[in-house]
Amino acid sequence: MTRSTGTLVGYWNRQAATYDARMAGLERRFFADSRGWVCRRARGTTLEIAVGTGANLPHYPGEVDLTGIDWSPAMLQAARHQAERVRRVVTLSRADATALPFPAETFDTVVSTFALCCIPDERAALSEALRVLRPGGHLLLADHVAASFWPLRALQHIVDLVSVPLHGEHYTRRPVTTLLSLGVTIEESERLAMGAVERVHARKPH
Repeated sequence: MTRSTGTLVGYWNRQAATYDARMAGLERRFFADSRGWVCRRARGTTLEIAVGTGANLPHYPGEVDLTGIDWSPAMLQAARHQAERVRRVVTLSRADATALPFPAETFDTVVSTFALCCIPDERAALSEALRVLRPGGHLLLADHVAASFWPLRALQHIVDLVSVPLHGEHYTRRPVTTLLSLGVTIEESERLAMGAVERVHARKPH
């Protein structure tokens, strides 16, 4: 783990205890529906990258065999508490999304919601997600992205000047464009909130 990554992990460790309370308003207004959209499409053995405080855990189908990883020990502890509250069986472990500790073609589904914006190397994380997916597997994403409404997109570029060096959060990324360059098939995609939230259902080629 590099010093820069270690700094970011420390930041997220400090956020874990109060994160859900501080995000509650945004969660209800912008994120919760996308969590359901993503999670109900999960099938079989499923990996969630950057599971955070476990906000997605109530949304998965009961039959999904779920594994979650995060680089923050404090976030993982919060996710364990959430799993207990919602009675969700999940295997949780600490790992870096850009160097997943799983063999190739391990999972039927890989999920990431509102997390790629905070991973320093988005392309490496998506490449790792595809590596551990079985051929034909589902890659399910939701994130805040560069808005389609240009005045909001201009504001996002200004916010990036502060948020990226401060705590590594990017507002002007768009993971679907990276996925297309990696050769995946986009099955479904939707943009919401003036295009600032995007959810994507992709498939790894057979």
